[in-house]
Amino acid sequence: MIMKLVLLLIISFLCLTAEASPPLEYLVKPNCQSQCGNVVIPFPFGIGESCYLNEWYSVKCSDISSGGATAKPFLNHTKLNLELLNVSLKHQTVTVYSPIASYDQQGGGSTSQPSINLDQSPFVFSSLDNIFMVLGCGHAQLMDHENIWAGCTSICNHSYTAQRCYGINCCQTTIPSTDSYYLNNYRVSFAPDGERNNDSTSTTHAFLVDRNWVSRNFTKPEDVAGVNYAPLSLFWMIKEGDNASSDCKGTIAYYSSMIGSYVRYPCDCQVRQEGNPYLSGGCHVVKECANCWGTCDYNYEFDNQSSGSYHIEYYCMTKDRLRPLILGFSIGGGSLLLLLGSFVLYKVVRKKREIRRKRQFFKQNGGLLLEQQNSSNQVAIEKTKIFTSKELEKATDNFNLNRILGQGGQGTVYKGMLTDGRIVAVKKSMIVDESQIEHFINEIVILSQINHRNIVGLLGCCLETEVPLLVYEFISNGTLFQRIHTQDADFLLSWEMRLQIAIEIAGALAYLHSACSIPVYHRDIKSTNILLDEKYRAKVSDFGTSRSISIDQTHLTTLVQGTFGYLDPEYFQSSQFTEKSDVYSFGVVLVELLTGQKPISSTRSQEEKSLATHFILSLQESRLFDILDAQVVNEGRKEEIMAVAYLAYRCLNLNGRKRPTMKEVTLELEHIRVPLPPLIVMQNFEENECIIMDITRPLDSVSSSTMSCLNHSKVSSSDEQPLLFNTL
Repeated sequence: MIMKLVLLLIISFLCLTAEASPPLEYLVKPNCQSQCGNVVIPFPFGIGESCYLNEWYSVKCSDISSGGATAKPFLNHTKLNLELLNVSLKHQTVTVYSPIASYDQQGGGSTSQPSINLDQSPFVFSSLDNIFMVLGCGHAQLMDHENIWAGCTSICNHSYTAQRCYGINCCQTTIPSTDSYYLNNYRVSFAPDGERNNDSTSTTHAFLVDRNWVSRNFTKPEDVAGVNYAPLSLFWMIKEGDNASSDCKGTIAYYSSMIGSYVRYPCDCQVRQEGNPYLSGGCHVVKECANCWGTCDYNYEFDNQSSGSYHIEYYCMTKDRLRPLILGFSIGGGSLLLLLGSFVLYKVVRKKREIRRKRQFFKQNGGLLLEQQNSSNQVAIEKTKIFTSKELEKATDNFNLNRILGQGGQGTVYKGMLTDGRIVAVKKSMIVDESQIEHFINEIVILSQINHRNIVGLLGCCLETEVPLLVYEFISNGTLFQRIHTQDADFLLSWEMRLQIAIEIAGALAYLHSACSIPVYHRDIKSTNILLDEKYRAKVSDFGTSRSISIDQTHLTTLVQGTFGYLDPEYFQSSQFTEKSDVYSFGVVLVELLTGQKPISSTRSQEEKSLATHFILSLQESRLFDILDAQVVNEGRKEEIMAVAYLAYRCLNLNGRKRPTMKEVTLELEHIRVPLPPLIVMQNFEENECIIMDITRPLDSVSSSTMSCLNHSKVSSSDEQPLLFNTL
């Protein structure tokens, strides 16, 4: 970048280009007005007496606004009186506003039929610069007296919304020209396609228009329909007897009476000159050549913006043998100083820009919100390290795709190694708008206040990057979802491990609900958010959608968020999230551990597509052991399995108030694993013979209540019933 800058500066010292337009005083006669409003008026055109070649080139500068704001030029001849938009000496054209002809399809007649007659004038319609366009439906012809000069047909289709003119609701064609004749007057004739347009209520428009204006400004056909005028290019010619300038060599687009047609020749200043060739003495040596010590040379450059023409670029070449040597040493020394200065300046600017970008990202990524939320809990946030972007780029090998551990709705997680050798998980959040920033900051605030062996620990964060980053402890054995649903033959989750994992998850949730200084609702409990470490201990993760509440609150009213299959139906219907909503989601995870089945499955019937519904119906229809995982059936004691199943059954109750708390769930699971005090099965059929249970249907189904009589006396390998447990 610096070398490019130095080279540009050196080239600017050696080469003087000539792309700037000549001064306005070179373009007009002495003491004449050079422009009107924003339009330059060069000779042979002119404003005021003796400032123009003849009356055809006379220009009137008129202020059409009542406030006297913008002056506009008009061709002053009584036969023309056209507003002048531009004068090009180079292309020998003027651009004026031309009227648009209209045809009322419903009335069957022209609403307006304007035309321009250039007979006897030095102007003709430029076939090179103009095209004929038709907007609307039907056919229109460009007529020269009674001869058809051009025409096109537009097909009617009101449902078609084209951005350009392709023949549907709009068509265009070029204007033919010959060596012996130029178009100098026209009118428009309409011939609508009756079969397609009789019932049309639209209006058809036809007009000549400058093709360059169409390509630059024409985006939709209907954009022009409401305009009464369109830009049009006229080619102007100097007739015989009009002595324009002695600088123009040869004839200047004369009308030849011998051959009865116009003969067009360009009129321009000589090489190395600029100015107005139509003025006597109007051409001057270009400034690059006037100040050149040696030879003034030039190159032809192709100009795509000027109808494919060329312009000349001048530069100076010295003949002095000593001067290049002096210039070489001077420029070399100056360039070295410039390079050193530029390098220092570049470093300073880059450092300031980097600091400014980091501040901008810090604010964009919720840094101010983080400071605000932690102003009352400074101790917790101080425990969280603030990493630099360079540290995390190095740790993740510039976020190599091979380092990806997993992806979710809140971001992508990469495996990384810090400089001290610790293996970490770096979460790169996918924040695309301000509504997502709160989730990210919320996760930092919640995790910074949590210290539990079964909750993923937050090590730090980075806010100075384009997307925010979180750094967690690395959990090596993947997710519980992977272990349940993609088990391999070398390792199977035993019943004891499943029961232990369920106890650890329940304990972590009980801690969040009741042991934290401020209760926390996770709001997205699912097996993919439960990680397993090297000893297969459960770690609850992903607190992006979690919420902390004040102690006196019983619920949160929020937009429904969660994962289908784990989502509490009561929360889905009321938008009120309570601690019992986490209990429901935990109940689904518990059923996953029991059955080894996914929370949503298309292989099951529509009624039992949801695992929760499938489990409850199977339990109530005495089919529980038909859906259990083989590992559970082979290793678990029937009493333990039935106790866990009944606990999951209660967690999945549609009525949140009837669900146990996570603290109660934890205690019951602990008692099932280690019955201390001894666990006694109480078969109280008189009081608990039948259990009334709300069946959880899929979210798009109607829920209902069913009475289930669970008779323990019929327990078999395929027919197990829930038991009631009391402690002595």
